Amino acid sequence: MKHLPVSRALALSLALAFSSQAPVQADPLPTTWDLSPLYASDADWEAARKALLADLPKLAALKGTLGKSAQSLRAGLDAVSAANLRYERLRVYASMKQSTDNRDAANQERSGLAGKLGGEYGSTIAWLEPEIQSLGEAKVAAFLKTEPGLKKHAEHLRNSLRQARHTLSAETEAVIAALAPVRGATGDVRTLLFNANTRWPELTVDGKTEKVDGTKYGLLRQHPDRAVRKQAFDAFFGAIGQYEDTYGVTLGNVVQDDTTMAKLRRYPSAVAMSLGAEEIPEAVYRTLVAEVHKGLPTLHRYFKLRQKMLGLPDLHYYDIYPALVTQKKQYSLDDAAALTLAATRPLGEDYQALLKTTFKANTMHALPAPGKSGGAYQDGVYDAPPFVFLNHQGEFDSVSTFAHEWGHAMHTAMANRAQPYETAGYSLFVAEIASTANEVLLSHYMRGQAGSKEEKLFQLGYALERLRGTFFRQAMFGEFELNTHDAAAKGEALNGKRFTEIYCKLLKDYHGDAAGIMKIDPLYCQEWAFIPHFYRPFYVYQYATSITAALHFAEDILAGKPGARDNYLKLLAGGGSVAPYQALKNAGLDMATPAPYQAVIKRMDGIMDEMEALLAAK
Repeated sequence: MKHLPVSRALALSLALAFSSQAPVQADPLPTTWDLSPLYASDADWEAARKALLADLPKLAALKGTLGKSAQSLRAGLDAVSAANLRYERLRVYASMKQSTDNRDAANQERSGLAGKLGGEYGSTIAWLEPEIQSLGEAKVAAFLKTEPGLKKHAEHLRNSLRQARHTLSAETEAVIAALAPVRGATGDVRTLLFNANTRWPELTVDGKTEKVDGTKYGLLRQHPDRAVRKQAFDAFFGAIGQYEDTYGVTLGNVVQDDTTMAKLRRYPSAVAMSLGAEEIPEAVYRTLVAEVHKGLPTLHRYFKLRQKMLGLPDLHYYDIYPALVTQKKQYSLDDAAALTLAATRPLGEDYQALLKTTFKANTMHALPAPGKSGGAYQDGVYDAPPFVFLNHQGEFDSVSTFAHEWGHAMHTAMANRAQPYETAGYSLFVAEIASTANEVLLSHYMRGQAGSKEEKLFQLGYALERLRGTFFRQAMFGEFELNTHDAAAKGEALNGKRFTEIYCKLLKDYHGDAAGIMKIDPLYCQEWAFIPHFYRPFYVYQYATSITAALHFAEDILAGKPGARDNYLKLLAGGGSVAPYQALKNAGLDMATPAPYQAVIKRMDGIMDEMEALLAAK
């Protein structure tokens, strides 16, 4: 496609050539992971699966024994913990194998077997929580005093007793657990439809034929040529729109399932069930949405700045993603690692040493490939190194994603090192803090390395876009989930068309369509079908709360505030030993109040002030 004239370079993009090069790793990082810390082969995985199946009757036989003595309670909980770890190892291996190639029938079968095992395993131990709750607080407290071996189970016991009102009979819990693979199947359908079965359109871009799938769309939407971006959006959402009805059925099933479970478990709403399970006040969610709406003028200010810097006569949804200032530099995987190490120096020598050690574990799958899932994630098992899944493509966004996912990995590694298995796993509410804090530290480091106005503008623009995408966009997703679940609770029929209507209204409200800030094309209202996180209800809002917390901690650390680094690292090492909302309060941050969210909006305005001053400078 024809690019815009070079004479408009300052208004449209400022090409960068970084004067400071990232130091290169001494030993190049491998790009495909070694799963042998989990299983030496697929055959070993299958043998382990059959072994756990064979041991399920032993777990079932523990029913009725927990209350006999403190020692019996410890023995029962120890046995379940050991089985949980065995199952997690099986699940993680199967999931990671499939994500590297969704087309492979063996990978699909293995994931199916893991899901089936999960249902059988969950059904087998469904008696556990009702039996703990039947003991009562006094008896459990007495057992904890007399049996030191129960200490590692104390948080589980406390949490189980707390949720007694929402736990059903052992028989009912067993039925629900057995149905877990069926209840989760809609997400699998969506994954296969999107990653394996959709015939994605092709475009010719810069003389090359590009298939506009999930991964390539993420790159093409950043293209400096507006016509390319529009073609990519039209092709991508046109392809998704062909399956609006199918995506509507799958997501509708998830929303209805969630709404039904909330009623069965005696919660007033699905969001109350989701947050209540982790002791997160609903005020956190509601306050986030309210403060984001108050901050929409700041978001609209950003859009106007974007339009001005790109030199556009108007603004469309496909104009969000190109960098306000472009850079042509490409970063290797080793560059990304070196920059992440440099950026995280403020976290101290121990953090750095653990990060270097974890890099060497050969547990990263880094490059795009046919059939590979898009996006990035970190997963792991307690007694193995964390595994990192990427689709590294060399642009700065890939560097930021690298830092993000290795932040997750470090959170996992630190919690695993400091906690017993039973309290190492951390809540979703804190899961995105370490990853997002790494992005903030990387942004700060890169701005410090900027050798020119253009480089600094690029980094400021990138930071601004991360705030837009992680704070405002994820809050919009969270509001979409609130609205769809509210509709289901009222008995409204949910289908693809209705989801598109709900999403379109939010898209227009957030982006100022009625005020003429940005035009939202109806075709792009299909975007809800592109978001896999909706199949994990009430998850996405935690990106917005996490960037809020990450900014709080990172800025305090960078400012050298006494105790800030120790408080942050203690939070990461704490794993799940303390309820997540309380853990953040212990670290000095109350996420149920408006102040943290107002600070994010203030920071966004501050970045724009700095950018506008740089642009105005001669």
